[in-house]
Amino acid sequence: DLRAKLPPGFRIELGGSTEESAKGENSIKAVVPLMVVGVITLLMMQLQSMSRTLLVLLTAPLGLIGVTLALLVFQVPYGFVANLGVIALMGMILRNSVILVDQIEQDEQAGKSEWEAIVGSTVRRFRPIVLTAGAAVLAMIPLTRQVFWGPMAVAIMGGLIVATALTCLFLPALYAAWFKVREPGADAPAA
Repeated sequence: DLRAKLPPGFRIELGGSTEESAKGENSIKAVVPLMVVGVITLLMMQLQSMSRTLLVLLTAPLGLIGVTLALLVFQVPYGFVANLGVIALMGMILRNSVILVDQIEQDEQAGKSEWEAIVGSTVRRFRPIVLTAGAAVLAMIPLTRQVFWGPMAVAIMGGLIVATALTCLFLPALYAAWFKVREPGADAPAA
């Protein structure tokens, strides 16, 4: 509507930070398919199981809950820099998930029952996962006050807080459901 009302010889073009942001977004979109293939390949090499790889990949979107909440609470716009934060966040979430799934697998190979491996691994890995996530969140605090990097920091902080909690709760439950692991004694009929 605004362009239609302009006098002859005048026009509106995007420029400045909006134009640069669009260029940045397009450059990211160009490499996303290659990045996804690379991540899946590395996960398959590490976990040596398609089902465990898929299980880990299902945890990546958990961070979006925290990202959305943090951006809304702090009234920060979602733009190019926040998108960079989300991409970095996905890597952090996948790392935490791989650590937990790999520990469960190691415990199973050491002779523990599947249930004991899930519960024991989650308990043992909880502290390192929470501490590394906490360190990353605290490191982002100085960036939250900056105009340019603030949205990225808020996105990472919110997403990592929620995703870490959900990874420690949701992933073991999903693992047990995925591989049909039941608590010992849970199959016994009630008297």
